[in-house]
Amino acid sequence: MGEKTGINWYGELHAVVRELAETWEERAYWDEAGPIPIPSQEEVIRILKRARRILFPGYFSSANINPENLPYYLGEELNLLFEELSRQINRAFRYQSLTRAGNPPPGVRGEDLALRFIQRLPEVKRLLLTDVEAAFMGDPAAKSRQEVIFCYPGFLAITVYRLAHELYRLKVPYLPRMMTEYAHSLTGIDIHPGATIGESFFIDHGTGVVIGETTVIGKRVRIYQGVTLGALSVPREAVEELRYRKRHPTIEDDVIIYSNATILGGNTVIGARSIIGGNVWITESIPPDTKVFLKKPELRLLRRKREKSSGGIL
Repeated sequence: MGEKTGINWYGELHAVVRELAETWEERAYWDEAGPIPIPSQEEVIRILKRARRILFPGYFSSANINPENLPYYLGEELNLLFEELSRQINRAFRYQSLTRAGNPPPGVRGEDLALRFIQRLPEVKRLLLTDVEAAFMGDPAAKSRQEVIFCYPGFLAITVYRLAHELYRLKVPYLPRMMTEYAHSLTGIDIHPGATIGESFFIDHGTGVVIGETTVIGKRVRIYQGVTLGALSVPREAVEELRYRKRHPTIEDDVIIYSNATILGGNTVIGARSIIGGNVWITESIPPDTKVFLKKPELRLLRRKREKSSGGIL
């Protein structure tokens, strides 16, 4: 068909291939990396799924788990997690060392950091169980704790965050953000792995929630859909200066933040036990035990007139 129309389709494709290949030579986004293996998104997702199976055996696999075979199941999964995570951490540091100024910390080995991550899993599970309890006790729609683990997108996002946060604390590049952005794509909940979040955290519904990198959240905090804990906008020339400074708010213990509230700024502190109503915009600190609500809008009710027409009543 190409010969009849006089178009050499494969020749046209070759021209596009050549043009795309030339962009590699520009080194726009890979600098001096060349063909260095980079962290694999597929592998990182596999690591996340394996970690969830380890934390909650029987929930996210088809394996028949019982008390007798549980140690064998966990042993095999942990061995695989160690190998996969070590490989991806090594890739991440190697790629970072070639694409940024400077070198990785001396003596950094993926195996060492993978082991330290795995050693933190019991504490991660302890925190997650407090999150399950907060969801179950805080939401009448939750009929069981198992339902929270199986079904709640907020709990999925928190699980991925708590795993990614451990890698963030170990200063592993790339992988923590890859993990939380994967959860973001599934749930619509965007939690930066650098945020600090205390136990018994509950996100109800969740879609549209944004929690920035330097946010600090205390214990027993509950937030609803559409909440933003973000940074104030800054001029472009100030971005680099603020990159490693606190830019996001602090939420103290036992605070409730209702849907679509926006709280901005690194100096903004929401005091303990405060309640933040829906749709508010906050850029200054709120003292403890405070309720913040918008003034109730005035509702106007207008009755529609009903008119006869050839087709009936409008």
